[in-house]
Amino acid sequence: MGLVAGPVPPRVHADVKAGLLALIGHAQAEGGWSLRKAANALGLDHVRVLRWLDRAAAARLVDAKPGPEVPLHALLDWERAAIVKLAEEWGEIDRSHRKLAHRGSRLGLVYVSESTVLRVLVAQGVHLPERPPRERRERRPFPEWAELVPGVIFIYDFTHFAGLPGWCAIAVLDVVSRKWLATVVSAEETSTQVEIAFTRALVEDGKEYLLDEALLDELAHGLVPDNDERLPVLLAISDNGPQMTSKATAVFMAGARIAQHFGRPGTPNDQAWVESFFGHLKDEFPHLDKITDPGDLEAELDQLRPFWNGTRLHEGIGYVTPDDEHEGRGEAIRTARRAGLNAARDTRVATRRQLRQDHQ
Repeated sequence: MGLVAGPVPPRVHADVKAGLLALIGHAQAEGGWSLRKAANALGLDHVRVLRWLDRAAAARLVDAKPGPEVPLHALLDWERAAIVKLAEEWGEIDRSHRKLAHRGSRLGLVYVSESTVLRVLVAQGVHLPERPPRERRERRPFPEWAELVPGVIFIYDFTHFAGLPGWCAIAVLDVVSRKWLATVVSAEETSTQVEIAFTRALVEDGKEYLLDEALLDELAHGLVPDNDERLPVLLAISDNGPQMTSKATAVFMAGARIAQHFGRPGTPNDQAWVESFFGHLKDEFPHLDKITDPGDLEAELDQLRPFWNGTRLHEGIGYVTPDDEHEGRGEAIRTARRAGLNAARDTRVATRRQLRQDHQ
């Protein structure tokens, strides 16, 4: 009957109840025991036994499922119908069970949670339409004249630091060597900050001769020279922010013989070099996000730039410094390391062989 030694647990199977009642009945009939005495001998409360006897008489020894058959807070039929109707009328627009839940309350039709909308739609076999995938835009190649050598392709972008809400910093990098050329901290994100940053970058890279005031003045008055050998010399990569695409920025860039190359909208991977730079900078120097004075932030960035360019090894360029790569020493250093690794291996092999011969 499923009886085991030990105390009777709070909930037992119907067969166990029937077995215990049979034992109590046998004790009463054969031994003359009272119900209370037999129940105590089995470790049962006599009230519990009485309750079992009543349920056995009604053939209900099997425990009923706890709680009501239908939860008190369960959806009503009209609410289910309202959810389905809401999906039919607004599914093409909202395309999300979360939005439909808020749409229903916004219209006063039905007030349910987001997950409830999803459960009802799944149960009814209703599938919300999915948005068609955005057409992939092909990445525009760099101009043929833009060689992948240091000093030709620059990239720039703005970022923000947590300690200075409302302020920004623009940085200019060399794409090939990853050299950090210039930084400007400002309360504005306009073409003015772009011009200042690129002026500093050109001076830092020894290209201040590109800042031709005469040509810049011609361009500012709408005079674009034809077949001018001075245009362009450098390439500047950026996203499509208004400060990058503004006419003032275009005039300055043209005056400095810098062609502009914009990434695809909504595709930060096209500016991966500068995005990675900002990520590593903030990760490796977390104190930058705690600086609350703009002057202190710019001074700290200026102090970090020589370390970044001249000491920190950069994985993306083969574990040399940006200065090494920018000044043409990078390949020689990488070649020397490969040669050193080979020489070290040969030395280890020769040494081991000599040791074996000495021990023979």
